[in-house]
Amino acid sequence: MSLKFFDKLSQNFIEILNDKDDYNIIIEVENKEKITAHSNVLKCRSSYFRRELDTINPSENNVKTIIKPDISARIFDIILKYIYGGIVNLENIETRIIFDLMLAANKFELEELSKKLETILVKDKASWLKTHFSFVYRSIFINNNFKDLENFCNDIVTKYPSLIFDAEDFPSLQETALVSLLKRDDLQVEEAKMWEYTIKWGISQNSNLPADLDEWTMENFLTLKTTLQHCLPYIRYFRISGDDILDKVEPYKKILDKQLWKDLKQHLISPNRTVKSIILPARSILIQEIPVRSKESFSTIISEEHAAEISSWIDRKTITYSSTSHPYEFKLILRGSKDGFSPQTFWNMCHGHAGTVVIIKVKETGEILGGYNPLVWNNTASSVFMHTRDSFIFSLKNDNIQNSILSRVKKPENAIYYYEKADQNLRGPNFGVGHLYLRSYQNNFTIDIRSGSWNNSNYENSIRKNGNFSIIDYEVFEVNRKTT
Repeated sequence: MSLKFFDKLSQNFIEILNDKDDYNIIIEVENKEKITAHSNVLKCRSSYFRRELDTINPSENNVKTIIKPDISARIFDIILKYIYGGIVNLENIETRIIFDLMLAANKFELEELSKKLETILVKDKASWLKTHFSFVYRSIFINNNFKDLENFCNDIVTKYPSLIFDAEDFPSLQETALVSLLKRDDLQVEEAKMWEYTIKWGISQNSNLPADLDEWTMENFLTLKTTLQHCLPYIRYFRISGDDILDKVEPYKKILDKQLWKDLKQHLISPNRTVKSIILPARSILIQEIPVRSKESFSTIISEEHAAEISSWIDRKTITYSSTSHPYEFKLILRGSKDGFSPQTFWNMCHGHAGTVVIIKVKETGEILGGYNPLVWNNTASSVFMHTRDSFIFSLKNDNIQNSILSRVKKPENAIYYYEKADQNLRGPNFGVGHLYLRSYQNNFTIDIRSGSWNNSNYENSIRKNGNFSIIDYEVFEVNRKTT
């Protein structure tokens, strides 16, 4: 029989940590704060600290000092309590601290803690991960230890590739991240475009390459080939059209293996002839089809009748389409109650989508408000008005509201407002700057009564009587014409 008393053991070791008399390690963290510890405990629990301490010479008092200026005292305190007592209290800990703690645990080779925190983030903190997507994506590829988070992020990027490939900081993407995406069969990017992205990334890693391709030397091509050596094997060359091979690939043929280029030329002339090069499968680019009507509603806020009415407004029809035969598919991009109500979530998930309808359910009155943006949402733009004659805002008829209200843009030059990065954590969609908008200073559209609809000169008329309102939920749909 084996009797185990881990709770008392853990408590005693925490007491040792708090005892400042017998320490022989000082850890200097962020802002030069000093934390004390014991070498035997650190060495026993972490191979990282065992190696590090073996390289540090002790002081006259036989005390060794570890310098970790990139780790906060708060994070290191949690790490030490785990090392000594096996306890990590995450109650009332913000998600960013959990994420930073996971990175620190991985750095100090505390695999048990690192993996547990990764699991918590993926399962319970998905909304935060999406809201801070760019930061998360670039952090986890510094090393190769966060497979669950990599899969979580890549599942998003494969569906919304513009989040990464069209971002201003795309050139700073880690090579491992790019390779992991190139390997995905479900990446929703045409192969010729994927080739262009890869070349763009490779060139950006070498600032000394001439801007004019005609000036490139053989050494320049060799430099690019070396940079892309781990990426090139995952391009689906034989899935690129003949025109794109000639226009986009041939200018860089010197970075390809000679046999591959020979096979590509042969394939253009005689597609059915066997080649020596490996032919990778085509990516499974999804083709939008007319959806089969299911019992589950496409929206938790609007009905098919509402969708038909909005479709009529998009096409400027005077007679409303039938709910069973309107020509548009409403494809859900974002639902607040599912994806989160942070303003940044809107910009992250709607970036790159055009022809969108924002639907808002007002908490106080049950009103259904919304706006149509025919342009592409862009989270990399500077603060700028967007010009369009086709946008409109509206209030929909429901149990509480007798008639729908349509308000078309009067000043096309002020139709939509896009915010710069610094403002996207506070402000969401804005039609006409103040006529219909969502804003939150507490990172949650349902908490702040900062949303509003005002009567100004950018749109024809006001869609509600009062100004500020709070929301129950909101949805964003991409509206595409159905194929026949």
